[in-house]
Amino acid sequence: MSVSVNTNQPALIALQNLNKTQDALSETQNRINTGLKISSAKDNASVYAIAQKQRASISALGAVSDSLNRATSISDVASTAGQSISDLLNQMRQKVVSAMDPSIDTTSRSLLNVDYKSLLRQVAQVVQNASFDGANILDGSLANGLKFIADANASTFITLSTQNMSLGGTIITMAATSSINTVTNATAVLALLDPSITNANSALASLGAQANQISNHSKFVSKLSDALTTGVGNLVDADMAAESAQLQALQVKQQLGAQALSIANQAPQIILSLFK
Repeated sequence: MSVSVNTNQPALIALQNLNKTQDALSETQNRINTGLKISSAKDNASVYAIAQKQRASISALGAVSDSLNRATSISDVASTAGQSISDLLNQMRQKVVSAMDPSIDTTSRSLLNVDYKSLLRQVAQVVQNASFDGANILDGSLANGLKFIADANASTFITLSTQNMSLGGTIITMAATSSINTVTNATAVLALLDPSITNANSALASLGAQANQISNHSKFVSKLSDALTTGVGNLVDADMAAESAQLQALQVKQQLGAQALSIANQAPQIILSLFK
């Protein structure tokens, strides 16, 4: 190899190697800074595209979870109200049976009737207030129930059915104006009250079953989201232990490359000794 002051091939080679080391060091530092081995499409276009698609699914599952959480809240409110209504119906039965006693006087019967009507009003109030975020599945205002998204594509739904517990409805058949001020009226009310208690308990069971379905699906969505997040991590997350070791190795290599370049740059000085 000729000795030249115009071209210093060893220095060029040393510079190329140092630049490669610098590039590798920059990539390693970026992985350490971001925690990702693939943080942009230029790192690995196909894997980055797959990861981005899965991230979109994870984000959509967040919306599914929000919808199911709202369904859970509505269901919980309805179940709590339904249990209160069931308890009130049981109290009403006691008043009705007492009013069927022909031996009680008019004053006692009147007081029983006042208590009965008070319980009726409480039932109506509970039904009216069994609302969450404007949704009430106990007052008959939602004839077709409520649908909540169940998958990331919003193509399947979970339906929360309406249980109309309004007075004079199909579940609680006593009218708001019903009375137990006579034995005859009390007997007629009891004939409606017993089926109403059965209907209310059946409605509660239905609400409980739907709440259980929503809870189970919500758990599944959460697990699915976790699995997708783990899958994305497997694709793009950096191995920090390996990156730490690589960083130290490249830092040493960088120092050696700089030293090699310095030595190569000193080579033309030899030419001066030839002209002494």
